[in-house]
This record gives sequence, C-alpha cells and structure tokens, in this order.
Amino acid sequence: MRVEIVAIGTELLLGQIQDTNSTWISERLAEVGVDCHFQSKVGDNLERIAESIRRSLSRADGVILCGGLGPTQDDITREAIAQVVGEELEVDPEMVEKIRVFFAARNRQMPENNLRQAYKPRSAYFIEQRKGTAPGLICPVGPKVIYAVPGVPVEMRDMVERSVIPDIVSRSGTASYIGSRVLRTWGFSESALAELVAPRLELLEDSRRATIAFLASGAEGIKLRITAKGDDREKVELILKDEEEGLRSILGENVFGVDDETMEYAVGERLKAKGFTLAVAESLTGGLISSRIVSVPGASQFFKGSVVSYATSVKRNLLGVSSEEVVSKQAALEMAKGVMSALGAEVGISTTGVAGPDSQEDQPVGTVWVGLCIARADGLFTEAKEFKFPSGDRATIRSLTAISLMDLLRRRLS
Repeated sequence: MRVEIVAIGTELLLGQIQDTNSTWISERLAEVGVDCHFQSKVGDNLERIAESIRRSLSRADGVILCGGLGPTQDDITREAIAQVVGEELEVDPEMVEKIRVFFAARNRQMPENNLRQAYKPRSAYFIEQRKGTAPGLICPVGPKVIYAVPGVPVEMRDMVERSVIPDIVSRSGTASYIGSRVLRTWGFSESALAELVAPRLELLEDSRRATIAFLASGAEGIKLRITAKGDDREKVELILKDEEEGLRSILGENVFGVDDETMEYAVGERLKAKGFTLAVAESLTGGLISSRIVSVPGASQFFKGSVVSYATSVKRNLLGVSSEEVVSKQAALEMAKGVMSALGAEVGISTTGVAGPDSQEDQPVGTVWVGLCIARADGLFTEAKEFKFPSGDRATIRSLTAISLMDLLRRRLS
C-alpha cells in the first residue's frame, strides 16, 4: 500500500515552523511496511489544498492530511476534502456536544467558532480527539482513503498511532516492516565514499534485498542509510546487520557512529573504555567542543572541564603558552599540555586558528592548528595537526574544527 503525506499551513511555506510531523508520520508508515513515495506542503488555500489531495490520490492508495482542522477561518481542510469527494459538509450533533463538554470540563466558555470542528463530509467519520478539540477524519474515496489529523504534534501522534496506522494496516491486508540504519562517516568526500562502496552497491542491486543512500551532512560528515523491507522486524534487522558489517569491512575506522550516535558520543565511549578523563583548551572554537561533549548523557564520567583561552594573555597565563605565534603547532601542543595539567586529566586537546573575517599572524582565514596530549602507560603521546579549511563563514570553520579534532582524538584512542 502506498500513502502520501500532505502538510497544510502557510506557515510551513514561509519557513516559520519546521514540518517535523511528516517526518514522524513517514517513520510510522515505514514500521508497518507502507511505502511513502511523495510528501508535499501546501498553504491555506482551498483550491490548492484540493488540488494537492487529488494529485496524491492519483498516485497513492491513501493520503494523510496534517493540519487545517482548527476553529479559525483559515482552517479549511474539511472544506477541501468535501470538494474532492463532491459532498456537502454536515454538522454532527454528537460531536457538538463532545466539544461543549470539553470546554465545560475546563470551566471555559466555548467560542462559537469551535463548532466548525463538528462538521464533516457526509461519508466521512471522525477520529476521536483525546488531546484537544479538533477531531480527525477518515473519508473513503472509492477504494482509496483520505485521513485528516491536526497539526499539533501531540494530537497528531495520538490519532496516527491509535486510528490511522491500524486502519492502513487493515486496508493493506498484509503486514510488513521497513527498517533503516544510518552509518555516520568522517574523512571522505561523497564521491570518494561512493567509489569505495560501489562493489557493495552492485551486489545489492542484484539481490534487491536492501538499498543504500548517501546523505551529505555538511560539517557532520557523510551518512550512509541502509534500508530494507521484509515480512517482520526480525528479518529486516538481520539484513541491516549484515549490510552494516559489509560496509564496516570496507570503511573501517571512518565509521564513527550509527543512527543518532554523534562524534562526541563516540569519543566519550572510547574515553570511558580507557578509563581516561578529558580536558579541553579552546581558542577559535570558543567553547563549541565543550558544549558538544556535555550534550552526551553521562559526560561527567569522562569530562573534567575546559578553558576558553580566546585571548593571547589567557593562553600564556593559564596554559603556559610560550610560543610567540599563537596560531602554530607549538602553541597548540602547549595548550593541550597546559589544560591537561591544569585540570588533572589524562587527555588534553586544543584548538587555535583563524576563523575570520581577517587574517592573523599572516595566516589566512581557515588556518587551524589542533593539539592532542595523552598520558599513556608507555609515556606521553603528543600530536599537532594543521587544517586548511576553505575560507567561509566563522560558524562553518568552527564546526569543522570541532569535529575534526574530536575525530582525531577518537582514532588515537582506538
């Protein structure tokens, strides 16, 4: 069964709010093996909403409309459905009473506008509202079906889980499962990554048991999404596991996480495995690395703290930097050693460089040095590395510096 999602609301087109509802609904559809090939957004215009519904129904077995069921004049999803199915809207007395009871239970006067929510096309039936006042709708259109749910996420999710998904599964006549796994990589361009995994892709094309997609994620690297479909979750998970192992055998240490596992999470796991604690000295990143690290649950187990040594005087007075040039290999190493010693950690890392907009010490924008210091059993390990990032906005240079240094630390902790 194929289902399309149409998100309704001019605010979505203006970029005032993000459409997280469609993402959530598509994940639920995938869990029951329902294909969703198209998603769209449309503003609060009756003709354009009706056109979007007709277009979706021409390609799919069902369409889920999200939004436009409220009590105001711009909530016109009901009217659009009625136009598509060629029926008049009619008021449902029982729903009128339910809405009145909802307001009375909260000692509130019901605005007359809320009665709009008791209207529906004649052949449609309501999805009970348990979180607010706007009921949803299920409207058969011959062998196909239109679902309408509120745009408020908590109300939408309740209706989709409780009514829409079960109805879709019942109509499809079969139950299957679509699962995905995302491998997160760092160190490759998208084209280089595609060349490496090309043989694996050819095998998948022949077997048709799974697909692989490349997802460029800017300063967070390249993601590989593996997707498989099967009769049940267990079979799909076995396919995903096998494909993950195959890709890891090709990519090795360049895979740093799976699904929602961030680079800072990967670093934290390796620090904990070694029994090490971390101290950070940041100049151009200005606390960005520390902020990312403390976003990891349980970071207190491995993170000592940081020194944001933005000014040269702070580098010298607190971290013992003696190098005349602060954008240099020596300065990066001295910062890493200094913060490790000052905070009593086994690992120290540092950043210094030129984020722009102006050059510094005759170094162009995008010049970065990072330092690394690890107190190993066989002695003190130190390393400094220079990066030449494309001169761009400060935020991008800082983000690239942060993840590049964390990736370097992750590899050295292996």
